[in-house]
Amino acid sequence: MIVRPTPPASGCLPAIWTYATATRVSTTPRMRSTRLYSLHTSRHRYHPRYSPPKSPRALPTTRLCLRTFASDAPKETDSEGAKAAHKIESETDSAVGAAGSPDEPHSQKPHSSAAPSTPSTESDFDWEEEPNFQIEKFTELPYTNFGVNQHMIIDREFKEVLRQLLWRFRAPIRYAFAYGSGVFPQSKGGSATEAEIKAIHPKAPVAVQRAQDGSPKMIDFIFGVSYTQHWHSLNLMQHRNHYSMLGSLGSGAVSHVQDKWGAGVYFNPYVTVDGILIKYGVVNIDTLCRDLSEWDTMYLAGRLHKPVKILRDDPRVRLANQINLLSALRTALLLLPPTFTEQELYATIAGISYLGDPRMAFPTENPNKVANIVNHNMLNFRRLYAPLVESLPNVDYDDPSCSKPDWITNTDAVLKLQQDMDPIKRGNMVRRLPKAFRSKLYFEYQKKFQIPQLEFNKMMAENKDEDAISFKRQQGGGFEQRIAQDEPEALRKTVRGVIKRTINWPSTTQSIKGVFTSGFSRSFRYMSEKMAKYRESSKPEKNDEKKSS
Repeated sequence: MIVRPTPPASGCLPAIWTYATATRVSTTPRMRSTRLYSLHTSRHRYHPRYSPPKSPRALPTTRLCLRTFASDAPKETDSEGAKAAHKIESETDSAVGAAGSPDEPHSQKPHSSAAPSTPSTESDFDWEEEPNFQIEKFTELPYTNFGVNQHMIIDREFKEVLRQLLWRFRAPIRYAFAYGSGVFPQSKGGSATEAEIKAIHPKAPVAVQRAQDGSPKMIDFIFGVSYTQHWHSLNLMQHRNHYSMLGSLGSGAVSHVQDKWGAGVYFNPYVTVDGILIKYGVVNIDTLCRDLSEWDTMYLAGRLHKPVKILRDDPRVRLANQINLLSALRTALLLLPPTFTEQELYATIAGISYLGDPRMAFPTENPNKVANIVNHNMLNFRRLYAPLVESLPNVDYDDPSCSKPDWITNTDAVLKLQQDMDPIKRGNMVRRLPKAFRSKLYFEYQKKFQIPQLEFNKMMAENKDEDAISFKRQQGGGFEQRIAQDEPEALRKTVRGVIKRTINWPSTTQSIKGVFTSGFSRSFRYMSEKMAKYRESSKPEKNDEKKSS
C-alpha cells in the first residue's frame, strides 16, 4: 500500500511521505528536464537530483542534494560508457590487424572478401550507389574489412600512450584520430637535448620521445562528439584551463562559436595532458561526416586525405571517409597525365588541402611541406591508397615490382601507374565527385560552355538522383564526358580553382576564429613557431645558392 499526498501547488517536493511496502518518488515534467547524465557513458543514464528517503521522515523542502558533473563522477571503471569505449577501441585494433595482412592491397575489393553484411540484390555490388549513413555497427558496413586501409600501423607503445590521453577526458569521445608531424614525422630525426624536450613535453614518456625521434612536437588530435554543447559543458567543468576567456561565457557560447564560425571545429592548443603537449579540435560527428562525403569545406576532409592514426573508430565516419579517400583519388586522376609515378599521385592528393589554405600565402608554412609529408610517409600513403587504386577500373599499377609479394612494404621502389583516358570512364569519375564540390565544378563549366540556365537546369533535373537520405550516383552523361574531354591544362586549372574556392573561406574564417578560441598569447605562440619553421626551411636553399655561386 502506498499513500501519496497531494502535491503542493507550488510544484515543490512534498514535505512528508508515508510508506507501507514501497517508496516511489515521482518527478514533475520540469524536474525531468533538469536531469543530469553520467560522465563516463556514451549512453545517457538518468541520475535523479535527489535520493529517495530510506525512512518515513520529513524531507527538507528548501535543500536538495544536487549532483554535479565534476564531483559526482561514477567511481566504477566498468561503467557502460567505459565498456562501449573499450569495445570501440577493440574494433579499431581489429581493423589495424586486418590492414597489416598480406592481402591488404586487395582488401577493398568486395568480391575478394566475404559477402556483404547487408544483403544486396545486385550481382555487381557497388556500395557507392547507395551509402547508408544510418548505420550504427561495423557489421553493417558494405563488406568485411571495409575501410581497414584507413588504419595506419604505428609503434604499439606510442599508440597506447595516445589512447590513454583520450581517457583523461570525462566527456564522451565517439571518434578520435591523431595527425600531423607529431605522429608521422616529416623530416629526419634531430638531436634535441633533454631541456629542449621538456620545453615541449614536460614529462614525455619514452614511447613519445622515441616516436618523435629527437624532434619533439605538439601532438594534434581531432575528437568527434555527438552533442557539441553537452561535450563542452562537461569538459569546461573538468578542464577549464584548456579554454581561453571565451570559456567563461559557458558551453552555449563555445558551441555556438564552434558550429557557426569557420569549418565547425573548436581547437584548444598548447594543452599539457599527462606531461605531453597536445592540441585537440572538437567537431560534431554530423559535421565531420558531411564534410567527408560532400566536401562542403574540405577542412577536415583534407586532413584525412593524408595518413592519420585512428584511435577510436566509428562505422559512419569510416564509411564517409572511404568516400572522401576515393574522391581525393579521383580528383588527383583528373589532375594527372595518362602515366605518372606513385610519388606524383600522393603529392597531388596531399596538396589538395593546401591549394586554398591562406597560410600558404604567408611566411607561416614550410613551402616544402607537401614533399616532406610524402617522402617521409611513403609506406603509409601506400597502405592508404593502394587498395583503392586496385578497386578502381580505370587506373592500374604498371610496374614489375608489384609482382613481388612484399611490394607494399618495399618503399625503395618508386612505382609507375597508368590511367585510362577514355572520356566515358573519366566522365563517370566526374559524376562520382562529392556533391558540394561537384556542383561548383558544374557551375564553372556551365559558364565556360555557355549553356543557358534553363537548358542547364533541365539537364541537371534529368540526371538528378539525390535525395535527403543518400546521394546515389549513376553513370556520367554527356555533360560529364564533355568536362572530362576538356584540354588537360584547362581542366587542371578549373579543378584547382574550384578546390581553392572551396577551401579558402572556411580556412580563413577558421584561422580568425582561432584568435578567440585559443586566446591571443597562444595564437601569438602558434604564429611565431610557424614563422620559425618557414625560416628554417629556407636556410638550405640559401646555403645551396651560396655554394653554386
